[in-house]
Amino acid sequence: MDQYLKQTPYSDPGDALDLGGLPRDPGQLAHVVRDLIIHRGEGPRFDYAIPEERVHEDAESRYATEVLRILAERGDAPLTERRAPAERFVGTCRDFALLHCSLLRATGTAARLRCGFARYFDAYYADHWVTEYRLPDGSWRLADPQVHHEYDVGFDPMDVPRDQFLVATDAWRTCREGGADPRRFGVFDLNGIEGLSYHGLWFVRADVLRDLAALNGVELLPWDAWGPEILDDAALDADELALIDSVAAAGSEEELRRLYRDPRLTVPDEIVSYTTYGGVRKVTLGRT
Repeated sequence: MDQYLKQTPYSDPGDALDLGGLPRDPGQLAHVVRDLIIHRGEGPRFDYAIPEERVHEDAESRYATEVLRILAERGDAPLTERRAPAERFVGTCRDFALLHCSLLRATGTAARLRCGFARYFDAYYADHWVTEYRLPDGSWRLADPQVHHEYDVGFDPMDVPRDQFLVATDAWRTCREGGADPRRFGVFDLNGIEGLSYHGLWFVRADVLRDLAALNGVELLPWDAWGPEILDDAALDADELALIDSVAAAGSEEELRRLYRDPRLTVPDEIVSYTTYGGVRKVTLGRT
């Protein structure tokens, strides 16, 4: 069985998901997801004041079952029915990608989350998550289930060009080879607060690790971390640079799986979560 057809503990929707009413087409499933989730920064687009507790709490949901539970609590309409903003899950790009990936796998399309950097939101390479799904010919295509008609991105969100979204390993190689300034990669003016930004090669490294974990079935939150605490470029020593170089150079899924078995790269049971609103805390991950 294709490993990317199999649900992970994070993407598994549980037994409550009604597959009968869901479309199978990846684009149609992306529309379903867009009508169920509102990004926590999108309130003004919908002329909706998102309740502060939802901004703080919803996006801390790690598992698709939690996303679906919250949606069920806010309305009993079928998942295929467009919801008013007040009935939606309030999430981040990772949540759009996770739910899209969950529905794709549930309906027979191999899919996985990708962590990296988008060029189509502003002048920077913004930290972002998308879906990657397998086409019938075996190739992979990037899709952004967050982007809808109000985003003027200039391309089909179901076929995101590779130069518009750089998966984390591509971003790492580009920075290491001098093709881009790593200071342009990261999170800028977080939560609308001017100057609250995190960027640099150290941030690209963190996304490489999260992307590798997602490719191996551990689809973490965007602010989760493990291993040595590296929060600026000065903390990147020669050994760490060589380690991430090896991940970025991997040429096959088999090699990525082999690399992930390295204890320095494997996600442990206990991680550190640099939560946006709740501060830094240790988290024990659930396993199945």
